[in-house]
Amino acid sequence: MDISVFINRRKELKLSQVKLSEGICTQATLSKFENSDQVPSLSILSKLCGRLGITVDMLYQGEDDLSKVRKSLDMIEGQLMTEDYRRVLKGLSKINISKVESIPIRMQYYYLRGILNTLINRDPEKALFDFSRILNDLDEKHQTILTQLAFVGSGILYSRRQDYEAAQFYFNKVRRYIQHVYSMDKDVMENNYDLRILTLIYFTSEFFAINENYPLSNQLINTGLALCSEDHVTFYLPRFKFLAAENAIKEHRPHEMIDRLMDEALAFARINNNEVIEVKVAALRKKTANQNG
Repeated sequence: MDISVFINRRKELKLSQVKLSEGICTQATLSKFENSDQVPSLSILSKLCGRLGITVDMLYQGEDDLSKVRKSLDMIEGQLMTEDYRRVLKGLSKINISKVESIPIRMQYYYLRGILNTLINRDPEKALFDFSRILNDLDEKHQTILTQLAFVGSGILYSRRQDYEAAQFYFNKVRRYIQHVYSMDKDVMENNYDLRILTLIYFTSEFFAINENYPLSNQLINTGLALCSEDHVTFYLPRFKFLAAENAIKEHRPHEMIDRLMDEALAFARINNNEVIEVKVAALRKKTANQNG
């Protein structure tokens, strides 16, 4: 980390340590950062940098290289939304995270690698270790949405191990976060906020559906659909609609409603090039036809 970038910017703006730290942290915390390389929490550092009109990533060397890594990870995160796990795996394999100092980028990488290994049932212990890097090191005060994503990944992993008590522990944390998230100021949210909150909502609604709590699952699905509509985000629409169709079948809803949900899931899947949902819809149609026949 090049702290001189931070110090020079503060001096350019003629801000004293006392003035810069006001309302964010103590002057002693800022002094230790500038003089002793004692880096404060990511939340504090982000606010200090924001007041200076710079980003945390600008404190790290090789800004152009960091920008390329960030763009690659954002692309990979988008591929994760459409369940294109093969491309996610390939993209992550090209990134040498050991050469990256940026805390936000490291957290994004560990989240993506951990959730991928969880979803494809690969290296569960390594997945938990990746989540623990976020929870116990990079965001130990649990102040970013990456902590919630690490909770979701941990919940999915324990659910697949059929340890539902441990899984519910994590998903309840996420559900409480979702409940108050709309009171938060989106202007200060991290990159990819909408996609990340939708990831939280989707996997939490899926967990409660697996455990046959359909009212809560459907409530979360409707929250996700509303967010998709409000913020014009379509990545998760096919997955929410497909999950809603599965819930409707298990709740013995009218056939017309089930068919409509599957039609909508298929339409949104084609818009988003989500071939996985297209295959799932076809399989679900065949299964329901056989049951009704």
